[in-house]
Amino acid sequence: MTYTVKSIEDLEQIYGEAHERALWKEIDFLNSDYQALVRASPFAVLSTVSESGTDGSPKGDAPGFVQILDERTLALPDRPGNNRIDSLKNIIADPRVSLLFLVPGVGETLRVNGRAEISVDPQLLKRFEVREKLPRTVLVVHVEAAYFHCSKALVRSGLWDPARHVDRASLPSAGDMHKRLSGGTFDAQQYDEELPQRTLAGLY
Repeated sequence: MTYTVKSIEDLEQIYGEAHERALWKEIDFLNSDYQALVRASPFAVLSTVSESGTDGSPKGDAPGFVQILDERTLALPDRPGNNRIDSLKNIIADPRVSLLFLVPGVGETLRVNGRAEISVDPQLLKRFEVREKLPRTVLVVHVEAAYFHCSKALVRSGLWDPARHVDRASLPSAGDMHKRLSGGTFDAQQYDEELPQRTLAGLY
């Protein structure tokens, strides 16, 4: 006997049919309501895929950091990071992407699926200039589906509830994790002491 679900038919038997509201929430463009969520969001998760695997990458900046070029096109700057560029490599191989937008204090989230291209258009880069610094590239996402999720996940998680926030000191520091991953050769104390200033200096 197996307990692994392996077919669409088995899934449908377990879950039944989707609610009608869940079907009409998906559209192939950004209407005014969905645009409002994008403009208010300071944080999104970018999901990409290729033959070598999948990737989910956090993206964040001031609200509206993902710009709406039109109702079917979004633009997302690539800010300084670790230079692994996993997401960008995936997009070169397979343009399919998803974005999940969160708005602090708001239960609803917005999911956008589409296909992306990587641009170095000088005029587009200029639109995202911050502190006289330009992003190296801008991701242009051509929207194929947009869908808002209800608040159940965030209500269950208590994500925005200050009473359920975790004391950062109760978890391993970034330096501690680097030290263990390096086999003990990494200077965790110095890294943690310098991290706040280094983070601020490298934002853009």
